Amino acid sequence: MGVERERKFLVPGDEWRAEVVSVHRIRQGFLSMDLQRVVRVRVVDDSAGYLTVKGARHGISRSEYEYPVPVADAVEMLERLCLPGRIDKLRHVCGAEHYQLIVDEFGGDHRGLVLAEVEYHGESTDAALPDWLGTEVTGDDRYANAALAAHPGTDLGSTP
Repeated sequence: MGVERERKFLVPGDEWRAEVVSVHRIRQGFLSMDLQRVVRVRVVDDSAGYLTVKGARHGISRSEYEYPVPVADAVEMLERLCLPGRIDKLRHVCGAEHYQLIVDEFGGDHRGLVLAEVEYHGESTDAALPDWLGTEVTGDDRYANAALAAHPGTDLGSTP
């Protein structure tokens, strides 16, 4: 079974930009936005497509299954099958040793919202996190991508 273990933080300021090692454009939509079972379609850099199924969150963990799909199929699903509401963001991958650290800079209806996700590789969550991370919003469902897509134009700004 696939398991995702992550924490989510608001990101104030631009200090994080010095740690970016790559940037990708992500467009995504949802076939199911039920927070108990999210089904997402994602197009990355207009060159890769993915279908992802996520289960309910328990603390910082949740079931996650992700499968590559032909990019043309992913684009068609985004345009024809997804529920109303889309996410368009730039994903900045930052260098980190004991976890994956990404910063999502949202465009479209959520322009100005910047969130960091710290995804842990193993069981330990003891590694020191960067000082530039802001308020933790891991347990706040308003910051889930499915919730953001379902509520376009909601101004979450830089504080919960």
